Amino acid sequence: MTLAVVVPVLDEEARIGRRLAELGRQSGIAEIVVVDGGSRDHTSAIAAAAPGVRVVVAPRGRGPQLNAGAAATTADVLLFLHADTELPADAARWVAAALADLRVVAGAFRVRHVADAGPNWLGPLLRLADLRSRLTSLPYGDQAVFVRRAAFDAVGGFPAQPLFEDFELARRLGRIGRIEIVTACVRVSGRRFLKRPLRSLAAMHLFPMLYRCGVSPDTLVRLYGTPR
Repeated sequence: MTLAVVVPVLDEEARIGRRLAELGRQSGIAEIVVVDGGSRDHTSAIAAAAPGVRVVVAPRGRGPQLNAGAAATTADVLLFLHADTELPADAARWVAAALADLRVVAGAFRVRHVADAGPNWLGPLLRLADLRSRLTSLPYGDQAVFVRRAAFDAVGGFPAQPLFEDFELARRLGRIGRIEIVTACVRVSGRRFLKRPLRSLAAMHLFPMLYRCGVSPDTLVRLYGTPR
């Protein structure tokens, strides 16, 4: 098994260097691709200077960026990682163990949000944000979703929609095979949750319910605002 990590970015100069350094220290990762959606800071330059990292440019939006990153790799397995998410040190081992079962087409990690911007009185609420990854069988993008390339291609990659492209990909993958949620956790920055906790809780719980009930992504994005 060969593993490629695809990282979509937009104005992440404060984080991308540290994230790529972490990935560079991991064993079992064959390719690292950073996909810039039009950053106006030094994100692309920092990524381009990282050893073994390829930088590509794509239209802004997680779906288009992630599809472009996948197309730029040749590995058997794709892992999609947000710039504010830290993989466990043995991530490749967890991926290989999950995919050792040929019935499993994809998988993801559990989530642990961290108050990485310093102490915050809302910090205990981050445990509410963690619950989703333990309760749902269909992972979201912040869970570092990994997928066999053949399965990714079979479902057409990420759909062209402004919200819930990650959930929709998982739903389509679930129709062709099993999705395994491993017990290891990724560490996710709680910055957006702590900045707008009510909006974040709605995005995590209310909006997915509305989407499952048939509300269109275009309608939801008008309520939510333009996603990063």
